[in-house]
Amino acid sequence: MKEEYSNHQRRWYDKDPVLSQAVSTLEHSDDQTQIRIALNLIKIIIEHNIEDEKFEAVEDIINAVGSGLDDNRKGRWYDIDTTLRTAMNMLQNCPEATQHVIAKEMAKMVVDKIKTDETEEDESEES
Repeated sequence: MKEEYSNHQRRWYDKDPVLSQAVSTLEHSDDQTQIRIALNLIKIIIEHNIEDEKFEAVEDIINAVGSGLDDNRKGRWYDIDTTLRTAMNMLQNCPEATQHVIAKEMAKMVVDKIKTDETEEDESEES
């Protein structure tokens, strides 16, 4: 039986339109971009949780990362890479308000990366 969310969204990140769009853009990014953004996401999530005093020790962070990870799940697009899967699981376990804030930061990271790639392509074509 599949989990059902309100408004018939089938994925946990579809509840927030900004988060949904950011995740969709991330999904369609190249592998290197996905890993770079995943590492940044992990850092941002940890910083937000420290600011909210949800983590008091390194063990709390490690336990939070481990919760929700299922080594047998490989059906989701982000399960292919451990770093990406960890970042997405950490994001999923954040409160919705925190997810929304992080989604905005994530969207900015993705857009900045795309702009950087386009600039590099333009410069290489001019050479």
